[in-house]
Amino acid sequence: MSKIKSWCRANAMLVISLLAAVVTAFFVPPDRDYLGYYDLKTLACLFCVLAVVGALRDLHIFSALSQRMVRTFSTVRGVCTALVVITMFGSMLLTNDTALLTFLPLGWFVLSSTGQEKHAALLFILQNCAANLCGMITPFGNPQNLYLFSYYGLSTKTFFSAMLPPFILSTVLILLCCLAFPKDQLCVPEAQAAVDSRQAAVYGGLFCLAVAMVLRLMPYVLGLTVIVLALWFLDRHALKTVDWGLLATFAAFFTFSGNLARMEPVRVLFARLLSHGTMLISALTCQIISNVPAAILLSRFTQDARGLLVGVNVGGAGTLVASLASLITFREYTRRVPNGGKRFLFLFSGISFAFLAILLAAMSVVMG
Repeated sequence: MSKIKSWCRANAMLVISLLAAVVTAFFVPPDRDYLGYYDLKTLACLFCVLAVVGALRDLHIFSALSQRMVRTFSTVRGVCTALVVITMFGSMLLTNDTALLTFLPLGWFVLSSTGQEKHAALLFILQNCAANLCGMITPFGNPQNLYLFSYYGLSTKTFFSAMLPPFILSTVLILLCCLAFPKDQLCVPEAQAAVDSRQAAVYGGLFCLAVAMVLRLMPYVLGLTVIVLALWFLDRHALKTVDWGLLATFAAFFTFSGNLARMEPVRVLFARLLSHGTMLISALTCQIISNVPAAILLSRFTQDARGLLVGVNVGGAGTLVASLASLITFREYTRRVPNGGKRFLFLFSGISFAFLAILLAAMSVVMG
């Protein structure tokens, strides 16, 4: 029983999504229309991105790149800013949760090996903000982007025009917060990571293929086939380490949102709520059910793709549950600082809600 409880706590969003799907199934019994709920292209693209990133992580390429960048800095502020920037760029390419799983441990290694653990909470929080708010600039940086990009059939130009203003403001805010780190000098010990250049080139090609799938430059069935076959022979471990829980969460919320969309009282309620402003309502919804399920749910009730896209990305700031990635950050921090949960949550809430308020105010002006 204790193992079951531990698993449920570790996979809280998956458990919630499955329960939500089951509950709504009592009101809308399974039928043929269920098959239309699932966006197979989104699931296939997400799987491919996660699998290829897993292969690149197995190759230690991220550690090698990070170590090379960190080696050029000699102060706490310089190193921490570099780690935040690495996470920022990593989230644009790897998805926000993968960037955090990759670079949070590196941040802890640097601080703990130099006796600067006291800065870990702020570093982790800013890395979390960088992953959530800077991953918004690419269709595959945040999982909800990948879904909305596919669901609304957005053009690349439309996507970037919508996301560029909140991305620029988020980046400025995060870099300003990095000034809070002191300029104390430190010497960073590093373990060198060797990278097989041939494998790196092959996996880089597979990643480009996954990106082409997302941008609709390649049929997703063909891309999925090539990537699965390639990794089957080159790195089966990468296929095993795909975040199947995230994929299952998507599938469960597809069921949940599809069922809700067929309930007339729910349709009327969300239509009324969204009439008060798609961006604001979607950002507030994220604070309760997280940005990925909010995107899936609300997409059934609005054609304001721009407002929803901005809202569910900006809404990743705020509460700890506003983004799945934030739960990852909290878990990684409390694993290393077991008694630091309260201090972390206090600092996290102050910074995250400040970001949310500033971004919502600014984007309300920009979007009229």
